[in-house]
Amino acid sequence: MPESEYIPANEDPLDRREEPGRNLAVLVYILQALSFFVGGITGLAGVIINYVKLDDVRDTWIEPHFRWQIRTFWIGLLWTVVGIVTTPLIIGWFVLLGISIWIIYRIVKGALALNDGKAPL
Repeated sequence: MPESEYIPANEDPLDRREEPGRNLAVLVYILQALSFFVGGITGLAGVIINYVKLDDVRDTWIEPHFRWQIRTFWIGLLWTVVGIVTTPLIIGWFVLLGISIWIIYRIVKGALALNDGKAPL
């Protein structure tokens, strides 16, 4: 269960847009979106960025975005492999369609939350 995020009463979430880790999270969302067009290699680059910079954003409001992006990558990869393996059985096409929609949903939801200065929930 995600932890609720504490925002001091006098802090506006939109003021958070200036934090340096935010730009990395934006970059990773873009790389994840581009992975649909370049065969997934940019998604791999994005998750590498997440792992390399995770310590830099630890205990900030951006850390949940990094974890969201990492989880999106690994679950997406797992179900993409399952879909590819089962395409000869026809069901794989539905798995690939479903995981594509799910990944797009996660990218959009995460990017919108990042834009609002909030954690994705």
